Formats: sequence, structure tokens, C-alpha cells
Amino acid sequence: MEKNIGKAKVLIEAIPYIQSFRGKTVVIKYGGSAMVDERIKKMMIEDIALLRLIGINIVVVHGGGPFINEMLDKMKIEPEFKEGLRVTDQETMDIVEMVLSGKVNKNIVNDIQKLDLKSVGISGKDGMTLKAEKLYKDGIDLGYVGKIISVDTELIDGLIKSGSIPVIAPIGRDDQGNTYNINADYAAIAIASELNAQKLVFVTDVKGVMRDVNDPNSLISYMNLEEARMNIENGIISGGMIPKVECCIEAVENGVNTVHIIDGNLDHSMLLEIFTQDGIGTMFGRK
Repeated sequence: MEKNIGKAKVLIEAIPYIQSFRGKTVVIKYGGSAMVDERIKKMMIEDIALLRLIGINIVVVHGGGPFINEMLDKMKIEPEFKEGLRVTDQETMDIVEMVLSGKVNKNIVNDIQKLDLKSVGISGKDGMTLKAEKLYKDGIDLGYVGKIISVDTELIDGLIKSGSIPVIAPIGRDDQGNTYNINADYAAIAIASELNAQKLVFVTDVKGVMRDVNDPNSLISYMNLEEARMNIENGIISGGMIPKVECCIEAVENGVNTVHIIDGNLDHSMLLEIFTQDGIGTMFGRK
């Protein structure tokens, strides 16, 4: 009985959040173990389904690095590097597009539709959603690696209005029809910003931002932009977390209301972050 009462209290606590977010758009950058571990993946898809069923517009942007590497190994394609940076040649780009826009994208769509929800998988090339250009890193030509110039949300908006969950592979094109692989984090930022999303959620394999990486109890639950920049300058945010936090800062600056970093390995992490007072990850906001 007490367990059931506890469940009821959780539902009651969620009511004001459900009322606040109904009809709003939440963009989810889906990656990490939540894409490969079947148990975690099942719970993440259930969270996505529940959010949609209570009236929140969901847009999923996904990566798929491990699946790309697996296919490249099967095809015996040796990676090329320039000054330590991976180069995407035409053959590799063909594999990337096949894996991201094909296998990974359609698997996510299928998982969502198993729960009797409509979902449509697209890439950034469809509807000219993601217009891109070649990315030069420190002046180095990385081949078919791109950066986003603009986002056209007409196709995404249409899918949302039809009641579908758009699932987007981070592939873009330029005016000449060249195809580019785009970092999924940056694709999620650009799409969430153009949609004026209420939330952008980065599903990762880390708890969030820690004051001390060796202390599991040092999670920073909330930062405004000034605090986030300060924590980068003073070294609290360091290493691989810096680009992730910079992505969060950029998204808020570009109009996203709040941005979250959550650990997708936790049971129903999406619901806990969005519908509870304390959350379970790190949230970034303007104030």
C-alpha cells in the first residue's frame, strides 16, 4: 500500500509540470548507452512516449557513432586522420548516411511505434531541414564534415502538427547537393533554437556537472549562463565537459528556455528530470 501511495504522490507532484509543458516542444538529443543497452533503451523510449501522450511535442535528434564504427570495421574501411582529426571521405560519408539515416533512425522510429505512437524518421537533408557547409577545424579540411548554416523547420512543424514524433538524423546538405555529417549535439542545438523549444535535453552517460568529479554527491543541479561561464574559467568544468556545457550555453543564448544534461543510464531519467522538483541532472537557464 505504501508503495502505491508513493507512486500517487509522484504523480501529484508532476501535475504543475504537466500543465506548464503541455503543448510546448521538448527536443531530446538521444545518445550514449541509452541507444545500445536494451533495458535502458526501453525505458528511454517509454519516457518519450509518456511525454508525448500527456501533450508535449517531442522532437528526437540522434547520434550513432558506435554503429558507424561497427559498420566501417565490417567494411574494412581504414580511418584517415589529419593532425589527430578524423577525416570523412566520400566512401565513409556514404556509410555514415546509410547507418544514421537508415538503420539507427528507423530503429528508433520502430521502437516508438511499438508503443502505438506515430513517428517519422527523417534526415536533415529531407525538406532541406539542415543547410550545411564544409567545416574546417583549425584550417584543416575534414572532408564531408559539416556545420549548420540554417534550419528550415517547415517539415518538422508539419510532423508535429500531424501528431507524429520527428526523429532526425544529423545529416545536412549544401546548395550544391553535397552531403555532410554533422555533430548531433550541434544539430540538436540548432533545431531546438529554431523551434523555440521549452527544453533541450542531452541524454548522456554522465550525471551532469560535478563540482568534484571524484565526489558523486557534488552534482550542480542548476546554473545560469554567468555561473556556467565562471565555472569553465575557474576549472570546475573541465575536459570533455567543456564542449557539452558550451553547447548548453549556446542553446539558451539562442532562445531555448532551459537545457538539461542527464544520465540516461538512470531508470526513467527523463521523467525524473522534467517532472520532479530536484531533478537528477544539471539544468541551465538564463537567470
